[in-house]
Amino acid sequence: MPRETLTKEQIVRTAIELLDDEGLDGLNMRSLGRRLGAAATAVYWHVKNKDDLIALAGDRVWDEIDLPDPDAAGWRAAAVTLATGLHAMLGRHPWLVQAFGSHLFHGPGKARYDDRSLAVYEAAGFTGAQADSAAAAVFTFVLGNVLGASAMVSLIRRLGRDGADAAAVVEDTMAKAREVALEFPRLRARIETPMAADYAAAPERTFEYGLQALLDGLEARLTAPRPPADAEPRRTPALSE
Repeated sequence: MPRETLTKEQIVRTAIELLDDEGLDGLNMRSLGRRLGAAATAVYWHVKNKDDLIALAGDRVWDEIDLPDPDAAGWRAAAVTLATGLHAMLGRHPWLVQAFGSHLFHGPGKARYDDRSLAVYEAAGFTGAQADSAAAAVFTFVLGNVLGASAMVSLIRRLGRDGADAAAVVEDTMAKAREVALEFPRLRARIETPMAADYAAAPERTFEYGLQALLDGLEARLTAPRPPADAEPRRTPALSE
């Protein structure tokens, strides 16, 4: 495909597909060009370099998340929709979780999500920095929840590229982890039950449980009594007094 017929939209969409299949390490202009049916040099007419392409792809996937109206749905239902949408998007694109540690992302996709997230917590009754903190707490929870699965995808890809039997390595490691865990009473009690065949796997609906617990805590802060705004802070006596 000549560079004149390529578009930035085609390049970004194909880059996302390549990242989903191969991860960050699998993305390069040559492999992207093969998928596009174009010379690698043709891609550079539309994007500066690999980092620029990852930034574009990393912002585009935020458009996959539905942005609910908190006034129509209620703040808590809207918060759940946003959080579960983010969780699903990061699950579909585990490379993005890895990229957070090595790339800076900005763009309209993430900005729209952030703006709606703030609107949700402002609709709940949080103001100013409180809304920022509430939105950040939920975002951090979702990110932490997908981190393990994303790391496992990256690990299996790396083991495969190194020529190892990824499934066998993981199974052997889990067997060793079980041996260590048997030395600790609470872990041993869980491992020895019929439901603990997959040691270290999260219980079912862990994400849903944690999200509801977090929103419960945020909601409780809205109704908790607060000191009057003009109340003087308690003075700590100096050591010399």
